[in-house]
Amino acid sequence: MFGSRMDASGILLAVIAALLIGGVAAVTLAMRADPAKDALSGDRIVNVLFVLERDGKPLISHALMYYGATRRAIAFDVPGELGLIIKSLGRVDRIDALYDPRDPKAYLEEVSGLLGADIPFCISFDIDSLVKMVDLLDGVPIFIADPVRSLDSDPVVLMPSGSVVLDGAKARTFATYSLPDEESAEAIDRRQRLMLALIKRLGEKNDFIESPQVRPLFSDLVGSNMDTRAFYRLLNEISGVDVERVVIQRVQGNSKEVSGQVLLFPYYDGSLIKDIVKQSLASLARTSEGGGSDRVYTVEVLNGTGSSGFARKTADLLEGFGYEILSIGNAERQDYERSEIIDRSGDEAAVKVFGDIIRCETIRREARSASEGPALDVGADFTIILGKDFNGRYIVR
Repeated sequence: MFGSRMDASGILLAVIAALLIGGVAAVTLAMRADPAKDALSGDRIVNVLFVLERDGKPLISHALMYYGATRRAIAFDVPGELGLIIKSLGRVDRIDALYDPRDPKAYLEEVSGLLGADIPFCISFDIDSLVKMVDLLDGVPIFIADPVRSLDSDPVVLMPSGSVVLDGAKARTFATYSLPDEESAEAIDRRQRLMLALIKRLGEKNDFIESPQVRPLFSDLVGSNMDTRAFYRLLNEISGVDVERVVIQRVQGNSKEVSGQVLLFPYYDGSLIKDIVKQSLASLARTSEGGGSDRVYTVEVLNGTGSSGFARKTADLLEGFGYEILSIGNAERQDYERSEIIDRSGDEAAVKVFGDIIRCETIRREARSASEGPALDVGADFTIILGKDFNGRYIVR
């Protein structure tokens, strides 16, 4: 009798222990199943890669870095022709050679490494899904600055100017059309604006998307590296982004032909784009602390050396950091030993950030007249005169 009671007690203890272990495991699995929980908790920037696929490869790769405290975001376009040494493939190739629609992990890791920022989340859909998604959302509003009319293209492209609402078929055309006289940067900007307009529309239709009747339909149109709960939690968060204030950045570099294909190699072996990402993320944080501004500062770039190309390359560099280049030219003389900045902005913090980009500490201040304001003054906020101490990226002392 005593032995049987002991056996029963042992069994009961074993059952309780199993239940406790099972409960802990269930909680752990639940936490792991919602990777968006940690990323969206607290005062953090959320990084997401949106991919629009065509023929199994990215037509658009849109890295969105969103700060929920201010609804501010920055976006980086990652061109498919970006050339990198891809270790897993053992060769130099396009970055989109890594993309697998069924498992974007390798591609996501390469994009994260390129930008120098961890991007844990990926949301993807193909062209056909885009059409269905846009129709499900009752269209996507977007502003088209100039009308587009091309009767010779296949398909025919007819786009009116102004504020329009694209249906699914028009959204497909807007994303995929190519015109002979359209610059590559213009095509990239157009597609990125469509992606932002779609994200905004998702925010406007959030309750509709999450309704029991629509949710399964929408889920069938998109792929992600998250489970359903994490996906909708993330989508709900980033749909609050103020798309009108999003600055789209592009990876800039030099084009070279490798093994019969033209690849774009990032400037300075990729260090420049990492610097741009780092400063852009810092600017989001400064805005939340009351120290940032939506103002876009203007710059005049002058070459004070005998070396050609310095001003143009530096202008490209500064554009990457979000500055507006007003003019490029030569200084009044070509024998500047030291680079210097002329500051007309009157903003101590802003000129320091500007100087830090190329490590220029020589700053000369030039006051605007009382009748002039930033909106009326034809001069730039900053003039940078490049001297012989500039190596193309930094001031070297």
